[in-house]
Amino acid sequence: MIPHVQIEQTTIMKDFFTGHKIRVLLHLLAWSILLGLPVYFIKRWQVGNDFVWLYYINTIISGIIFYVNYFLLAPGFFFGKKRYRYYLSVIVLIACFYFVSDISNKLVFRYASDSIKTEQFNRERQEDRKRHLPPGGGVMITRPPFREVHLYNYALTSMFLVFFSLGLRVLERHSQIEKLQKEMEREKLNSELAFLKNQISPHFFFNTLNNIYSLISINAEDSRKAVLKLSKLMRYLLYDSEQGNTRMSNEISFMNNYIDLMKLRVSDKIKLSVSFPEKYDDLTIPPLLFIPFIENAFKHGISYREASFIDISMQVEKDTISFRCSNSIKKTKEESENKNSGIGLENVIKRLNLLFPEKHELKINKSESAFEVILNINFT
Repeated sequence: MIPHVQIEQTTIMKDFFTGHKIRVLLHLLAWSILLGLPVYFIKRWQVGNDFVWLYYINTIISGIIFYVNYFLLAPGFFFGKKRYRYYLSVIVLIACFYFVSDISNKLVFRYASDSIKTEQFNRERQEDRKRHLPPGGGVMITRPPFREVHLYNYALTSMFLVFFSLGLRVLERHSQIEKLQKEMEREKLNSELAFLKNQISPHFFFNTLNNIYSLISINAEDSRKAVLKLSKLMRYLLYDSEQGNTRMSNEISFMNNYIDLMKLRVSDKIKLSVSFPEKYDDLTIPPLLFIPFIENAFKHGISYREASFIDISMQVEKDTISFRCSNSIKKTKEESENKNSGIGLENVIKRLNLLFPEKHELKINKSESAFEVILNINFT
């Protein structure tokens, strides 16, 4: 469950740019550039066909090394318990395709031996060097054998491709784990919301029906109004809150209906004060966010033997909601032995931490005679 529409849009965009589609597009773009480079070289420098063939062969070999490690070796062995299999597999992969690359070079250039090419290059290099040497001579720089140069370049390129593909796979796996954790958090939120609703509905429903039943013989008109309010309340619990987020106006209407029904069991000894804003920005919020505090106040703050109070207030200013609920504490043996018999304040605290991380402030003040909850939520 995501608290804001903006957050939902951001999450969708983030899922797209870190998802499967963007990865495929990036791979296609990279291959388009790599396969198109020879065309650029041919037009600009008019290179020969030998260079083009050699370039495509080495590019295909590099691609095979990259994707074999990316799709097979990394997920199959690196993330397993025995990583030595991964390193052995990488060595075998690089060694096998070195011979393929070496044979390809020989077929393309059709050179006879490394020594002949080296000797010819040294003679040409020596003649060029003599023409540019300063008086007194100098040190000759000879070219290393072609096979050694090829081996060195191939080893560097292959290791880079292996580490690069492994790094991509590790990042993608981390992203998938993070996405899975977020999905689990969302499922946990939905489960907690369902659990919260199941806690509210049964005992409240039956208690209210009993109150309405007692009221029918006393005041038929008030009993009809109570039944209407109860139907609206249950409709909100069963249907409206299932759609995810809800409007602030719906939540306030739900709390008012709840309080009106709870007034049926309130005696004259109980001082009840309720203050909800009349004008406010109709924000989109998660449902049933404040009702646990109100239900807790009615359940633990009403005493039929002595004076007690319940004070509920809310302020909505732009993107900020300030909620306060305080009540007296009835001193009974049952209450002291069952401190956690309320509607699960811990459940609400978990929801707040998941829905509004670092964007809410919850204060719970408890004394021997009073219990107070202050909740401030910032929706920006």
